[in-house]
Amino acid sequence: MYSSLRFRLHFAVAVVGSLSLFFSGMTVAEPPGKLLRAGAFAIDITPTKFPVSSAGSMTHRMADKAHDPLHARCLVLDNGQTTIALVTCDSCMIPREIYDAAKQRASEATGIETDHILCSATHTHTAVTATPTFQSIVQEDYLEFLTQRIAEGIIQAHSQLEPARVGWAIGNNPRQVFNRRWFLRPGNPLADPFDRGTDKVRMNPAANSKSLLQPAGPIDPQVPVLAVQAVDGRPIAMWANYSLHYVGGVPANSLSADYFGEFARQFSRSIDADDTKPAFVAAMTNGTSGDINNINFFEGAARQQPFEQIRLVAADVAASARVAYQRIEYLDWVPLKMRETEIELGVRRPDAEELARAEELIAEAGPGPWRDRRLIYANETLDLAKYPDTVSVKLQAIRIGELGIVSSPCETFVETGLAIKKQSPLKPTFTIELANGYNGYLPTPEQHTWGGYETWRAKSSYLAADAEPQVRQTLLELLEQVSQ
Repeated sequence: MYSSLRFRLHFAVAVVGSLSLFFSGMTVAEPPGKLLRAGAFAIDITPTKFPVSSAGSMTHRMADKAHDPLHARCLVLDNGQTTIALVTCDSCMIPREIYDAAKQRASEATGIETDHILCSATHTHTAVTATPTFQSIVQEDYLEFLTQRIAEGIIQAHSQLEPARVGWAIGNNPRQVFNRRWFLRPGNPLADPFDRGTDKVRMNPAANSKSLLQPAGPIDPQVPVLAVQAVDGRPIAMWANYSLHYVGGVPANSLSADYFGEFARQFSRSIDADDTKPAFVAAMTNGTSGDINNINFFEGAARQQPFEQIRLVAADVAASARVAYQRIEYLDWVPLKMRETEIELGVRRPDAEELARAEELIAEAGPGPWRDRRLIYANETLDLAKYPDTVSVKLQAIRIGELGIVSSPCETFVETGLAIKKQSPLKPTFTIELANGYNGYLPTPEQHTWGGYETWRAKSSYLAADAEPQVRQTLLELLEQVSQ
């Protein structure tokens, strides 16, 4: 009798389920049983002790306070088949070893596969030094704290998974991005720290100068927006992307998340999401901004008080993101796919003659720190002589519905990002740079021939001149894989 009753109950449930599908419409987006869940958490990564070494300068500097908090903003998406995590940290750049360790800890606690976690740095130039560049000294006692906090942020975001919907749209803001590499008129000298005299472009020339001819590359004004909300419409997270290096205007003794942090605060206020429970998380990731900054070289601009330009830029870009955000159509379920691979790239190591010149310069000058650019780069030459002939870099591609995201561990030129957007099988697509490690600037081969700061061999620019085509081609291949 019990078996007969159980059979009738199961049969009734099946009939009701079939009728529900029929009367809800003749087409169903996804088979029943598929559920999208999401969780987001912003964890504080501000150092607990001061002073600390502050990144983003050719000379060592110390910060004795934080003007605003630094965060690792974490988003976890789970569609029942695949789980992925996106993390963006308020840091100038973070070495691969820290990301790898944080991913491993998070994976052990959550079950998310390490190759399904994308971690990146925003590139604020006023965060704690985590990677050695030029004369900045790594704050060694901060590294374990940073590693653990990234892991904890992912774990907390995962613990908050709830039924959710997702959508995306593209915003536009050409007002805050300018190519910083310029061709100058004939007769204007272009000095370089190696005394080669072969440069054809200058980074950050004098604005509105008669010496200016034209920018050496384009800009990317797009503001892609990925948004996640609970099934009742409560906002969970918003991930934006913009190809802007950083803004600056921060006193040398202060830490700050720059416009990336201010963008998050302003966007949250603009959609009245300051008091949501769990807390809403907005994040701005860095796009392809290796040759882009916030200086209008065409016209120049008045100097601002500290943090004022950060506020103005954040407000403008947040407004553009909000316009796109309001156009989003949300989906109850989407395919999630992620692929990761590693490729070997060549390293531009100094030859014997270059090494001898650097040793001679340093010997004549004596021990640092140095302010003379020739000496700074001579020291970089000595450091690069210790590098291997090749380096392995990690690349990723993600599919969220029809949205594509790729990662680059470099300060990537905007030309690369535009090419990937154009050729990607997923529309739209954007790149998150400074992801899963730090491997310096990534100029195109043509930009390498033009020289300029971003190509000068240093710990901030050491990959071979043919690295960019390899990175770009690999990312497009990964996009093809996840689009299937």
